[in-house]
Amino acid sequence: MKPASKIYTALIMIFLFAPIVVLLIFSFNESKSLSVFSGFSLHWYEELFHDFDTLKALKNTLVLAVCASVISTITGTAAAVGITKMRNKYLKATLNTVTNIPMINPDIITGISLMLMFVFVGRLFGAATSLNFATMLISHITFCLPYVILQVLPKLQQMDKALPEAAMDLGCTPVKAFFKVIIPEIMPGIVTGMIMAFTLSLDDFVISYFTSGNGFQTLPIRIYSMTKKTVTPKMYALATLIFFVILVLLLISNLSDSSGDETIKEAKHRRKMKKSATEAAN
Repeated sequence: MKPASKIYTALIMIFLFAPIVVLLIFSFNESKSLSVFSGFSLHWYEELFHDFDTLKALKNTLVLAVCASVISTITGTAAAVGITKMRNKYLKATLNTVTNIPMINPDIITGISLMLMFVFVGRLFGAATSLNFATMLISHITFCLPYVILQVLPKLQQMDKALPEAAMDLGCTPVKAFFKVIIPEIMPGIVTGMIMAFTLSLDDFVISYFTSGNGFQTLPIRIYSMTKKTVTPKMYALATLIFFVILVLLLISNLSDSSGDETIKEAKHRRKMKKSATEAAN
């Protein structure tokens, strides 16, 4: 690696991670200063755990993220299996294109269009309020679903198509073969998709802002409302905790992908050895 490349890489890493390092350091600052570190203290962490409005917003965010990620994972896995089994290549290409639209579409367009749809449907049925937890959940599932599908599809394509057929030949029903053979083979993709859906839901602000009701506030919306007055260092403490949670999830995702790749290599090696033994016997 050339010295210029090393310097360039180092500059990029500093640019990406310097703000996070500053945030981590000043979350332990004794004073409110953003430029002078006056001393190490856990004061802002204590303040955070006494801020009931922020904790309620955090709870809402976690409940929303868990529900959205679980539903997106189940629906996205089923959709990926369905797309893989399609024989019409034009229909498959159309569905792949439609799947990519929520990812490419700007968040503000998605948020406004979903808000208009929910308001229209709410007024159509005479609902007292059109925006609530359910509308936010549907919105989060909408933009999380494509990421789950795109994580599961490659695992289905890498899987040996003869495995579920062999299981059914040995007496398994199609449903049992799906849960006993296919699901374990694509589990790394499912786990990665679920973690990605969780982090995307946890992080979202724009779509949540347009589809939230008065009685339900997520953490990004809570922080945005605080910026109109002042953001205290207890938000740095909260951001630090969230950063380490996401870091742990990222490590789990990478370990899951590594184990999945090793499983695929082992399966290929077994098939190769079996093939060689068959040819030798013949």
